[in-house]
Amino acid sequence: MAGSRLELVFGGEPPEGRLLLLGAGADTDLSPFDAARTQAVQGFFPDHQALKARGFDVVTAASGSFDAAVVFLPRARAEARARIAEAASRLSPGAALWIDGQKTDGIDAVLKEMRGLAPVDGIESRGHGKIFRVTLPEPGWLPEDWAAQDHQAAPGMVTRPGVFSADGPDPASQALAAALPEKLPSRIADLGAGWGWLSAQILTHPGVGTLHLVEADATALDCARRNVTDPRAQFHWADALDFHLPEPVNGVIMNPPFHDGRAADPRIGAGFIRAAAGLLTGAGRLWMVANRHLPYEQVLRDSFADVAELGGDARFKILTATGARRGGAAGRGQPKGHRR
Repeated sequence: MAGSRLELVFGGEPPEGRLLLLGAGADTDLSPFDAARTQAVQGFFPDHQALKARGFDVVTAASGSFDAAVVFLPRARAEARARIAEAASRLSPGAALWIDGQKTDGIDAVLKEMRGLAPVDGIESRGHGKIFRVTLPEPGWLPEDWAAQDHQAAPGMVTRPGVFSADGPDPASQALAAALPEKLPSRIADLGAGWGWLSAQILTHPGVGTLHLVEADATALDCARRNVTDPRAQFHWADALDFHLPEPVNGVIMNPPFHDGRAADPRIGAGFIRAAAGLLTGAGRLWMVANRHLPYEQVLRDSFADVAELGGDARFKILTATGARRGGAAGRGQPKGHRR
């Protein structure tokens, strides 16, 4: 849908000069743009790799200055503002900043907001969304608090706009942390580690020698590096669904995502379960939390010899499993592009 709007605006002629794209995804139609003159900022690992495979210069943070920019709106308002502020900081007065988004991502509210700050024109609608052009005024036109800033989400721990559960520890992770046994295995992986709150709790338990934090969101992982300074922690920017280690671990602890965009998709959690089985020794153990209504029991039984529910409440269930069936466990039927 974003591609059709880009085609309306740019047609077959790519904009002149150096172009910055903020938030383009694996499925975004970037055919109007010249990859040789375009830098794409994308911190979500599967999208990053997909754009790189298409020949774009893909980075997790913009560098340099540009002649024009396109911001693709995320769902989170603070993250949307941060992307706009980042794009504006890379452009000169008079440059074109295009903003593209779906109605469900708040494009109409952003359009109204931008009209009160700068000249807006070139509005096009298609595919339940809009794209419009902002002509940059002189510096100082945007509120200072739009730029990405640290948020203290827990004592001594920070988050940034757009990361999962940016305001504080996720209640499901809190429930899982409370259910863990006192002593934990020596080699553990936290799949979908986010900004590190659950990993920090894991490291308080005796027995842990190495903890692998695996996270697809580069911004969240950067926060985790700041929040978890224990030397036993190792950080991996990767898609948990196809993550591998040279040697198996004997524990996996996870609060897997279960949304693809706005839609709940239990296949994502199922993929995390298969990935966990592929990482564990036969005697290793999985601990995970899931929303009560999500049907993970069958895939757990397919991937592990022994499965049990440790507890929970009306919202969450704490599940544990051992006896991983490692042969072919990972990689079957796993959706890509998963987000919390």
